[in-house]
Amino acid sequence: MAKQLDYHSIRAIFARFHAAEPAPEGELHHTNAYTLVVAVALSAQATDAGVNKATKRLFEIADTPQKMLDLGLEGVTDHIKTIGLFRQKAKNVIKMSQILVDDYDGVVPNSRAALQSLPGVGRKTANVVLNMWWKMPAQAVDTHIFRVGNRTGICPGKDVDAVERAIEDHIPADYQQHAHHWLILHGRYTCVARKPKCAACLIRDLCPFEDKNL
Repeated sequence: MAKQLDYHSIRAIFARFHAAEPAPEGELHHTNAYTLVVAVALSAQATDAGVNKATKRLFEIADTPQKMLDLGLEGVTDHIKTIGLFRQKAKNVIKMSQILVDDYDGVVPNSRAALQSLPGVGRKTANVVLNMWWKMPAQAVDTHIFRVGNRTGICPGKDVDAVERAIEDHIPADYQQHAHHWLILHGRYTCVARKPKCAACLIRDLCPFEDKNL
């Protein structure tokens, strides 16, 4: 774990991320807040590409909680059977949809606590939805962010909660909105797990990682 970088280094890093891609977006396909919640919940232990392939037809048929209930458990299960843990995820989607219809008039709530009360929605999923749909500076820490945060010293921490706090505490406010997307994309395509692409990294001179793959 690298030491926490200083303010000026972090600001310089995010200035470069911003210059390279001013408005990064998540890669999960969705059409509204509901399909976003479902997509993010389905993405646990699955790739975004795999989720997008499975939900393309599903969301054409069921893009509201009521339509998902009308499709039924068997129908949902059949659509997402290519995704890991699909049976449990299908049950969660149906339970989530029922709660949204019964308790929220079919509207996805926009508080973290309410989102986390839904089956299959943890803090990470709630933060993704709050950030992507309601533009809140919520930080969803996945394996990519955890790795990048600790390698670079941008947001080090022993667990995901510590990394989330480090992002909120140390990344300048004007970069908070897109921070988790920049970090995810950097971890997914450059600062990869086994052989980081340090030679192509736009922040390599600011990164304290000692075992650079140059």
